[in-house]
Amino acid sequence: MRFAQTIFGYMQTWDQLFLDVNIATMCSGDTPYGAISNGALAISDDRIAWVGPESELPSCDAKTINRLDGRWLTPALIDCHTHLVFGGDRAMEFEQRLNGVTYEEIARAGGGIRSTVRATRNASQSVLLESAIERVVTLMREGVATVEVKSGYGLDSQTELTMLEVAQTLDQSCSPSIVKTFLGAHAIPEEYQFDADSYMDFVINEVLPEAHERQLVDAVDAYCETIAFSSHQVAKLFEQAKSLGIDVKLHADQLSDCGGAELAASFNALSADHLEYTTATGVEALASSGTVAVLLPGPFLILGETQLPPINEFRSNNVPIAIATDCNPGSSPLCSIRLAMNLATSLFKLTPEECLAGATRNAAQALGLLTDRGTLEVGKRADLAEWNISHPRELTYWAGLNQLHRLFINGEIVD
Repeated sequence: MRFAQTIFGYMQTWDQLFLDVNIATMCSGDTPYGAISNGALAISDDRIAWVGPESELPSCDAKTINRLDGRWLTPALIDCHTHLVFGGDRAMEFEQRLNGVTYEEIARAGGGIRSTVRATRNASQSVLLESAIERVVTLMREGVATVEVKSGYGLDSQTELTMLEVAQTLDQSCSPSIVKTFLGAHAIPEEYQFDADSYMDFVINEVLPEAHERQLVDAVDAYCETIAFSSHQVAKLFEQAKSLGIDVKLHADQLSDCGGAELAASFNALSADHLEYTTATGVEALASSGTVAVLLPGPFLILGETQLPPINEFRSNNVPIAIATDCNPGSSPLCSIRLAMNLATSLFKLTPEECLAGATRNAAQALGLLTDRGTLEVGKRADLAEWNISHPRELTYWAGLNQLHRLFINGEIVD
């Protein structure tokens, strides 16, 4: 079957054409999910060249025609908050907590984040890479094509740089696109435990500039909390990041109201993440700055949190809501974006459409990539997930059932 389209006398040829397909474009508008029934989508090179109802498809030439028998296409999923490069695990601590040992007791015995820091510092780069690949591939099998990866378990110059190098190697060697986030201000290391200001100066003046010079940083993050860094300390870091032309994001208001949302908004942060204790003032600040609220149901569940993020306030103020796994060895040993979506309905009462938008369009915005991916629109990267479903609500409804049929990244099928 051939199609022909002439533009100004020239024949347009598409590389791939998808027919007999339902499409959830996830574009904002009046139609739920941006859905197109009986649609068609074309790819040229690695970009979407045409999308719309098949009845409106112009005649054209296509090298490959894919008939999908009524399956659904959505944007490939995006996990916009992970810590998936780390050494060791904390399964023993998980078991200890369930047997009644408190987090404080575990920490005093050398556990908690410090145990992960020790394990990460002691792990070779190849070991860190091997374990990270396993987690990335697991996400990819659920339709994920873009993954944000943070440092933050080194808390010294060499290990922080090594973690970012692992993330860069993932980007070069794995199919999904990797966004590298510098999180040197994740916690106060033991060697600086009584001098957080000096540690932050070290991060600002030594580690971040070197990481930036080596082109290992796409964004800078920090943990603003009473157990980590103050808003004043984080502001100094963000000023340095901005001076280097680097976007910022923030772990904000997870355990208390530290003014994290307002701080993130004041720097026009890409995202503010967690946000359980964010106030109405913080919500309004996020709305004014266009900062995305990234909700993380994994740690909310694992830590037994009860303070809900201000979901209705986000909605009424049109703050974009993203969903992510927060994959990490301590508070969120979760490596399933689909399960994160499902948990967001039960824990946060998000709708299935909000969850899918949170793992596509709004997740892309949280990484500063919305102009390139996150929706199915002409000109955007051809990152597509093909699903054996009868409606996109099923992607949030099911937990443990993977309906992915095929994943396309840059227009190419990923095995």
